[in-house]
Amino acid sequence: MNMSVRRLYGLLALIIALYPKNAAAQDYNTSSYDYKPISLGIAISPNVSWLRYGDFDVQSNTPKIGFNYGLVADFAFSENYYFSSGLFIDNLRAQSETYMNIDDVQQASQTNNYKLQYATIPLGVKLKSTQRYYRSYYGQFGFTLGVKLSAKQEIMDSNRVIVQEYDNLKGGADIFRLGLQIGGGVEWLLDHNLRFMTGLTFNNGFTQVIKQGEANNSFVAFNLGILF
Repeated sequence: MNMSVRRLYGLLALIIALYPKNAAAQDYNTSSYDYKPISLGIAISPNVSWLRYGDFDVQSNTPKIGFNYGLVADFAFSENYYFSSGLFIDNLRAQSETYMNIDDVQQASQTNNYKLQYATIPLGVKLKSTQRYYRSYYGQFGFTLGVKLSAKQEIMDSNRVIVQEYDNLKGGADIFRLGLQIGGGVEWLLDHNLRFMTGLTFNNGFTQVIKQGEANNSFVAFNLGILF
């Protein structure tokens, strides 16, 4: 066997030895893709929010639609375990119908429309499945820490006529909002460094946000985001 044939066999052997490793790195459907230790992205989340009054006398309580937006940050412990955080602006709305005293005998109903805005930091754990067929599934659980940016109240009488507006509920809304959050969804692989996130979260506030009636706030959000 001459020298050129030996060199050809050696080159083929080298290609065969290196091929499985490179192919695995390029194949989106395998479990050996290169996960990123840090992923940053942006997200927007339409939400449905409502108030919870407990034993307070409320005639009706109507959920309202709002939205959240902000930065997502995932820090990997391993391929399947992440610490998830970020910074969000939560715009939460709610409506309730309560009673107001006209005099010592008569009462009339009033409708309260609330618009609350918080700067929120989520702190949680994200559990992610191994990637298959361009997607991976995740579930997450944790807490959210919110600081009030603004709080507005609109009061209407029984004829739906605005009788009073408060642009800033300084003494009527608490400055902090703490919540317990759970959710899950799917991350879709668009490219090696680009993923599209879809998911659903439930956030249960366990501190009061409105002092009148000691109302807590909860919401459900549909999450859409791009991770880089």
